[in-house]
Amino acid sequence: MKKYLSLLMALCLVLSLTACGGSKEEPSQAEESLKAEEPASAPVEITVFAAASMQESLNAVIEQYKAVAPEVTVVTTYDSSGTLLKQIKEGASCDLFLSASPKQINALDGALKDDAEKNPDGLDMLLDPRVNLLENKVALAVPEGNPKGIESFDQLAELLKSGDVSLAIGNSDVPVGQYTLKIFSYYGIDEGAAAGKLTYGSNVKEVTTQVSEGAVDCGIIYGTDAFSAGLTVVDSATAEMCGQVIYPAAVLNCGMEPEAARVFLDYLCTPDALECFEAVGFSPMV
Repeated sequence: MKKYLSLLMALCLVLSLTACGGSKEEPSQAEESLKAEEPASAPVEITVFAAASMQESLNAVIEQYKAVAPEVTVVTTYDSSGTLLKQIKEGASCDLFLSASPKQINALDGALKDDAEKNPDGLDMLLDPRVNLLENKVALAVPEGNPKGIESFDQLAELLKSGDVSLAIGNSDVPVGQYTLKIFSYYGIDEGAAAGKLTYGSNVKEVTTQVSEGAVDCGIIYGTDAFSAGLTVVDSATAEMCGQVIYPAAVLNCGMEPEAARVFLDYLCTPDALECFEAVGFSPMV
């Protein structure tokens, strides 16, 4: 009987050791499986304010970015840079600001807070130095068929002085409108005297629409907007006429996701992203 009990106890001990050995293997396999799996990135939403003239090309870049950073949602607001600046000053949340002119970025740049002309409110809202991302061209565009036969800015200047043309331009608080006023100054055109022949748009898209619909004889817009709208460009302004058309970008301190905005801005400087901008006529500056 004692011999039988001894055998039984020995058998139980072997089974017990075997079971313990099995239990050690299972956690080990699970741990290796967990190590092999990449942890899913938390969803991130960044807010981007961008000049209306960037809409088509920036949307194309954002589509590409989904494959690079699927966890990131880019929420865009497109309007004139002046309107976007006003919204930022009024407290709107914005992670990344893409302006059609340095003027709007200057107004937020703490490095210029002692310059009352460039930064009148003394604001310090840039987290990093700006990036001069793109260059555009100010263009003279005409409706389909060019019914007025307009061929150049030189000709437009003469027609405006004689009152024999209708022209769509941007408001004075819109970058494209500010570039237009520089062109007027270059040619000695009095905006007030030409007022009866001018129509206005609150952003470049509104001006482009007036030309596309044939509501005016011509319009002063960006070359990129003319391309996107399928309009004919008959002339482009030189730097002597209106200055260089620079699109700066900056990460702001009034957003919720500055780090994600920095990463997205870095992506905007890559060849893949710049190719989308070049496709509509922008010239990269980075």
